[in-house]
Amino acid sequence: MRFRVAVAVAALALLVILAQSVAMFGLFEEKEEEFIESLVSQQIAHSMSVWATAPEAAYPHTPDMQLFRIAKGSSAPAVLPEPIRQMAVGNHEVYLDGREFHVAVRDDGQARFILVYDVEDHEKRLRGLRLITLTAAVLLALLVLFVTYVLAGRVVVRLELLARRVADGSSGSLVEPGMERELLAIARAVDAYRSRQEALLARERDFAANLSHELRTPLTAIRTDAEIISDQPAIPSAVARRAFRIISGVDRITSMAASLLVLAREAQPGLPEKVLLRDAVLAVWHALIQPAPGRIELQLDVPADCVVMADPSLLDLVLRNLLDNALRYSLDVADGAVVCRLGGTTLFVEDCGAGFSSEDLAHVFERFYKGARGAHGLGLALVSHVCQATGWQVGAGNAVDGGGEVWIDFAGALAIADLTDSSQVAH
Repeated sequence: MRFRVAVAVAALALLVILAQSVAMFGLFEEKEEEFIESLVSQQIAHSMSVWATAPEAAYPHTPDMQLFRIAKGSSAPAVLPEPIRQMAVGNHEVYLDGREFHVAVRDDGQARFILVYDVEDHEKRLRGLRLITLTAAVLLALLVLFVTYVLAGRVVVRLELLARRVADGSSGSLVEPGMERELLAIARAVDAYRSRQEALLARERDFAANLSHELRTPLTAIRTDAEIISDQPAIPSAVARRAFRIISGVDRITSMAASLLVLAREAQPGLPEKVLLRDAVLAVWHALIQPAPGRIELQLDVPADCVVMADPSLLDLVLRNLLDNALRYSLDVADGAVVCRLGGTTLFVEDCGAGFSSEDLAHVFERFYKGARGAHGLGLALVSHVCQATGWQVGAGNAVDGGGEVWIDFAGALAIADLTDSSQVAH
């Protein structure tokens, strides 16, 4: 913007200078023509007046003027060009071989007087003046460009600093002493907008945290009652299935409440700990299939001594959502399996469902997106949110066999455990 402002002002200045120069040239050329006409008329009148008494003194004393006297009945000199010979009495302009000549023709009854004036010197002066004026206009425009750029920088730099503070999320008021009126208005407007946004986010975080907290007690009681019912001997199978369904539903609501709490706290990771990745995956999987054990198996290909440096609660949340998502899309496949494998520093979780459509892939991590595989919840959106907070990379695609696949790249957070210090490794 700074450069565009400077260029616009310089272009305007150059346009004004050129317009003024054109007007000045027009006026100067008009006055120059009047001067030449007056000079030619005076010179030929003087030559005609002195010819009778002193013919030698009648000739002009400048090489740019030539005087010809053609007596009645005589032919014109051969050096006189044909166009000039045919001219009538009066003042004329003629171009010969690219040069401009002013010609005055008079007749005193005895002879014809022809005065030819080569105005090349005048034209050279005009061309020199044009060049000087154009050069001065360009130099002045460059000077205006530089000065305007410097002056605009005083405002634009302050605006850039203000924008940088907003982008960096710096705390405190953006208003600074000595701000220009326009910048002050912008800073105050942004301050007011930030205050409204912070208040709104605070209310949303408080609501999500309170909701998550209030749901825990009744959900725990419901799950406990369902477990007691399922443990009763000789209960009908339909009742047992209902009890397992209640337990599964409660666990899903509890997981959603935990997700809301993580979102409310902006998924800020705690101090990283050493976590055995294989054990963490198995713990989450057993918790997911415990309410309703079925035909879906877990094919786990993760070394037993593989360690992730992570916040255990956030890692558990990520693994729970990945495995739960893969399990849900694998339930409709007979004798299916969820594959969880480690490749380098990347953990792949693959279901045996139909996979992602090309349209779904662009929206996998969006909240509540409705696509070909049905409506998405908070699961993968929460995984993406946590990965952004912890510095992990997340992605999705389709596996070679056609199932959907989501992966997490732990990068520097993944290592091989030091088994001699296994007491410090979380299981």
